[in-house]
Amino acid sequence: MTRQPEEQTGPILIGWREKIDLPEWGLKRVRAKTDTGARTSAIDVADIEELGNGEIRFRVVYRHNPERITRWIHADVIRKSAVKPSHGEAQQRYVCETLIRIGKVQRRIEISLVSRKGMLCRMLLGRTALDGLLVDASRKYVLTSEKRTAKVIDPVLEHPQEGTGQA
Repeated sequence: MTRQPEEQTGPILIGWREKIDLPEWGLKRVRAKTDTGARTSAIDVADIEELGNGEIRFRVVYRHNPERITRWIHADVIRKSAVKPSHGEAQQRYVCETLIRIGKVQRRIEISLVSRKGMLCRMLLGRTALDGLLVDASRKYVLTSEKRTAKVIDPVLEHPQEGTGQA
């Protein structure tokens, strides 16, 4: 006897770490950590440039090691936000909006732009992105596969210049 799939009732279960797709930005399988202590989601970026008319250009840092991989993104600024991160020093951050996919879950979220150099996950999923989802703090990769290889469309590979030590 074949068992029929049950309809989802109640919140959808998500792990404390998942792989996130950002299709409008050409990013797939970004490692993200759920952060119920943060209101807004955040992603690792560098080189933010104001273009005028509320538009900015920035590089999403997709990977730091073994070589740095980034991708230039153009986006509209939704707002600037004053954020007090865990180290306690207040920061002004740009906030943009984009579509995300976590397994079969798809929604538009706001993402603040910040340097996350030295962090294991390139992205944090804050409370507003987690609305309707239930985080199981004992599990990771509930909606996505840990084995999915990271991928960026049209990456910019950055190699240190010989002899300068700069990236």
